[in-house]
Amino acid sequence: MNYTRIALAALVSFAAYFVVGGLTFTIPSFRNEFLKYSAVYRPKQGQLSHMPAGMVAMFVAMLALAVLYAMLYRGGPRLFEGARFGALIAVFFVGTFVVHNYVNLNIGLKLTLQQAIAYSAEWILVGMIIGLVYKPA
Repeated sequence: MNYTRIALAALVSFAAYFVVGGLTFTIPSFRNEFLKYSAVYRPKQGQLSHMPAGMVAMFVAMLALAVLYAMLYRGGPRLFEGARFGALIAVFFVGTFVVHNYVNLNIGLKLTLQQAIAYSAEWILVGMIIGLVYKPA
């Protein structure tokens, strides 16, 4: 395993995740849908005060994904392999987070579907970035 490339892949995918998420979830239709559930989600200031912990956790998660990718990579076009890896992560994430939240939180189907689409795109992009940045030793 190429540990330098794992760390670099984690760092670049971490940055991309926050850039894409920031752009996606500030789209008025997304933001307005979240605002309907103010009893469920923290207000903006509360989210910002918890952001450092979230960022640390997200970087550790990206590091774990980069390690998993390195362990599973067997050659082939890195962009394609990364996209396939990202798609698998997206399926896992939608099932374990998005639909799970729909079941447990008092949120609507529209928000659930928006999250499923947005997070799937984010995870596929993250996988593609990890695939492009990681190179075996």
